Amino acid sequence: MGRTLTSVGTVGAGVSEAPDAVGVADAPGVPSEATRMWHVTLSLSGAEAPLRDVRQALERLAHDHPFLLTSRYANDHAEIRYWEEARDLHDAAAVALRLWGEHRSTAKLPPWEIVGLEVIDRETYHQRIAEGYGPPPAAPVGVHPY
Repeated sequence: MGRTLTSVGTVGAGVSEAPDAVGVADAPGVPSEATRMWHVTLSLSGAEAPLRDVRQALERLAHDHPFLLTSRYANDHAEIRYWEEARDLHDAAAVALRLWGEHRSTAKLPPWEIVGLEVIDRETYHQRIAEGYGPPPAAPVGVHPY
């Protein structure tokens, strides 16, 4: 099944809103399979790199893949947050785990390793925000230092 990456707008007081689940057809004439939106947080860490280089690499990644919601970075770690459209949690996690490695050379990303991954569905994300213990709102959207 091909995947569709979706950019996310901002709703209300900086809380990101993901579109509702949609169908994705694998091929013409094949019934579509319902997909859901998943909020992904990918944490990376490794040897120190110049801040300027880290920022530029994350900006290139965001330019190549506008589905990225926000990135925070320091000289030895980064966090990337975005919405992923996938059939289930396993598919969303698999895409997230490939993201850094697949784009390391084209975006000139540091050779860091993934040290954390959180994938939650849209309902859980909004429930956490409403209860005050979710991730901080991704506003402003973009690439920012810690």
